[in-house]
Amino acid sequence: MTLTMRAVEVQDDEALAIVEMPRPEPTGSEVLVKIKAFGVNRGDLLQRIGKYPSPKGASPLMGLEACGVVEAVGPDADRWAVGDKVCALLPGGGYAEYAVADAGSCLPLPEGLSFEQGASLTETMMTVWTNVFDVCALKPGETFLVHGGTSGIGVSAIQMAKQWGCKVLTTVGSPEKQSAATTIGADRAINYKTEDFVEVVKAEGGADVILDMVGGEYVAKNMDCLNKLGRLVNIAYMQGPNVELNLMPFMLKRITMTGSTLRARIPEEKRQVRDGVERDFWHMVSADKINPVVYKEFDMDDIEAAHDLMKSSQHIGKIVVKTGVE
Repeated sequence: MTLTMRAVEVQDDEALAIVEMPRPEPTGSEVLVKIKAFGVNRGDLLQRIGKYPSPKGASPLMGLEACGVVEAVGPDADRWAVGDKVCALLPGGGYAEYAVADAGSCLPLPEGLSFEQGASLTETMMTVWTNVFDVCALKPGETFLVHGGTSGIGVSAIQMAKQWGCKVLTTVGSPEKQSAATTIGADRAINYKTEDFVEVVKAEGGADVILDMVGGEYVAKNMDCLNKLGRLVNIAYMQGPNVELNLMPFMLKRITMTGSTLRARIPEEKRQVRDGVERDFWHMVSADKINPVVYKEFDMDDIEAAHDLMKSSQHIGKIVVKTGVE
């Protein structure tokens, strides 16, 4: 193995550059992954401008998920061996040819999938599982609403909830995205630019669980269309975290409101999330019941273009970058 690697680094002017740097070494329960492809996430854009730094002790590089081949294992790592193909959740470091990942944050690359497809699944499916199925305890037969249905999170949430036996509603921003969301599995895709999603959700019988990354004025609107004993979870606040809110519906409907992040959790907690995803949903990927939705693939030298596409919000599904490493 080479002792150096190519990686994407943020420069002082926030431009992205491909640089040569030392390859990391696995310690403890870590494995070293030769990265074939990595996913681009909105959190990467925030880290690039200094608003979402890596957790203490993690790589300062961007990159929350990657797919590749195990090249080495730490002395306390379990399950994985050199040569295994894995999809890895990372606290940072994925924008490179090599990264270290905790053994408990890795899943086997599903049979029949490419590395590029595998790079699109880990962060989204683990985020959806921990928030929607673990914390909010979505049950078969309930109605689930996810905002941003054609985002990376959205396409996984729609498919997972549908396979769970739920009615699935979502909001999107164009007729093209409405069509894509219903093709993926949504029972009703609401164009929030031309429709009042609260009125539509109420007409559909209300929502039992809502996954929201918008925040802002959506918090009050979400409470309005939740059913009694409804559960609301926020995983981001694209419209901002500060809201003016009438809490009376919260009390009268006995609503549960929560929020979470995944990146900074300790390895033991991420292992529990990994195990939940593997138990409940991972087998459905190989069975073609849950499908990766990759909108576009870029070479690592074109990382600026990949970020521009993420900023535009025009994509449907995941944006994936190939490292080109052999």
